[in-house]
Amino acid sequence: MRIQRRCCSMVLLCCCLLIGCSPAPEKLSFKLTDITGASFGQDFRLIDHDGQPRSLADFRKKAVVVFFGYTHCPDVCPTTLGEMAVVMQDLGGAAQQVQVLFVTVDPERDTPAVLKQYVPAFHPSFLGLTGSAEEIAKTAKDFKVYFHRQNLGDGAYNMDHTAGTYIFDPQGRIRLFAQYGAGASNLSHDLKLLLNLPTP
Repeated sequence: MRIQRRCCSMVLLCCCLLIGCSPAPEKLSFKLTDITGASFGQDFRLIDHDGQPRSLADFRKKAVVVFFGYTHCPDVCPTTLGEMAVVMQDLGGAAQQVQVLFVTVDPERDTPAVLKQYVPAFHPSFLGLTGSAEEIAKTAKDFKVYFHRQNLGDGAYNMDHTAGTYIFDPQGRIRLFAQYGAGASNLSHDLKLLLNLPTP
């Protein structure tokens, strides 16, 4: 027992020495949920509302905001996109360093033409992304996003889906998760941190 304690003490001492010799990573005071180091949501292969193939690498050197939804959504989706439009306004010229991506979970109705009319209406830089049903399902799974078609009868339906937002830093690393209703001020604060901008 005494030997085990002595071994544990030696291990702790070594760890402390190693930590002392290595520079500690800068700790950022995020308002949103910090998911730095998460292994999911690494990339996607979809097309944008102009018909161009897109992947996460296309937006390197920008902070990327990814939200899953659909254009017929009655509340969550327009609220989130509207909130991001407020954030872009708050960022001013630095908004050019941010790319907002709206990934549809309803590719049957959300064609590129529909997305092109809907998404940039919130902000001209916002991009809508779509693909085949299989590609959308794979992307949603990769991002741990749930969605389900809820039939209402007579061919009408809604889409239940995860209502959170993922944020990547300019190096392409997933960093933050924002729950629905996180607030424009919190989103703006954390994006400024990722972009090395002054915060209040």
